[in-house]
Amino acid sequence: KGAFTGAIGSRKGYFEEADGGTIFLDEVAELPLTTQARLLRVLESGEFIKVGSSTVQKTNIRVVAATNVDMLKAVEEGRFREDLYYRLSTVNIAVPPLRDRGNDIMLLARKFASDFGERYRMPPVTFSDEARGLMMRYRWPGNVRQLKNVVEQTALFDAGREVTADDIEQYLPAGGPVYTPVLASASSHTYDREREAIFNMIFRMQKEIDALRAEIEKRPAPAQQIATPASEVREMPMSLVHYHHPAAHTSTVEDITADDITAAGSAATPQPSLTLEDTERETIRRSLENNGGRRKATARELNISERTLYRKIKEYGLE
Repeated sequence: KGAFTGAIGSRKGYFEEADGGTIFLDEVAELPLTTQARLLRVLESGEFIKVGSSTVQKTNIRVVAATNVDMLKAVEEGRFREDLYYRLSTVNIAVPPLRDRGNDIMLLARKFASDFGERYRMPPVTFSDEARGLMMRYRWPGNVRQLKNVVEQTALFDAGREVTADDIEQYLPAGGPVYTPVLASASSHTYDREREAIFNMIFRMQKEIDALRAEIEKRPAPAQQIATPASEVREMPMSLVHYHHPAAHTSTVEDITADDITAAGSAATPQPSLTLEDTERETIRRSLENNGGRRKATARELNISERTLYRKIKEYGLE
């Protein structure tokens, strides 16, 4: 208070407010040299003095700084203090430009189109093959911000229709950077193979379960044994089941509840196939019953987290 004209009260500054936390310095290369000197003192000693005060205060903060400037070049040109640069660059994280991120361009474009369609309450735009090709070749000097701006303009003026390459062209700056083929770098990562592997695994599991059900249903139950209905053979969800070879598991009388017992010698009654959701709901319900409603024990038995179990219980109305 009173440190300068208009200072009618005391208030905390950023380093005092963030004590014990994190400060994010965006475009740190633009800091004036006088401010850089003060920042260096805070980073070195954790001490600062408020404007108009003579009391030294301590702070313990983590600093995350970001810039798109070549810092070594800025140091050479005298625009950034060398000692501050090395103090800030303890851990360096290089964020690649959008043009080097391959399929991320279209993933982000579809995400932005969906977000803007929801915000403006209009049907989202889609992109033709030619538009996708152009967007993948363009160098995007403004990175994600430029892509978001272009998609927002198309969402406003071309809502609900398929955007062509000509439409995209009119939202790009005239005389901008030339178009060059943009390929995913060797270090970039796509999830196409993972998705394909997951789908193949699901289809393979479905075939194995169907074959197992068919095998059990066509086996006659011996007269001297208690028959287990085919409804006990379920399509188990990936997140809950441990698979066993059919020959490695033999049902005993203790495994079968009274509701499952049928007349001795009767053949198993075929049941309609259940969906994965029905099977998951039934699996969770039975596990809850077996554990007396104790959710922690149920989650441990199903080998899932308690948070996932709570969500599934609410989703399937098993409260």
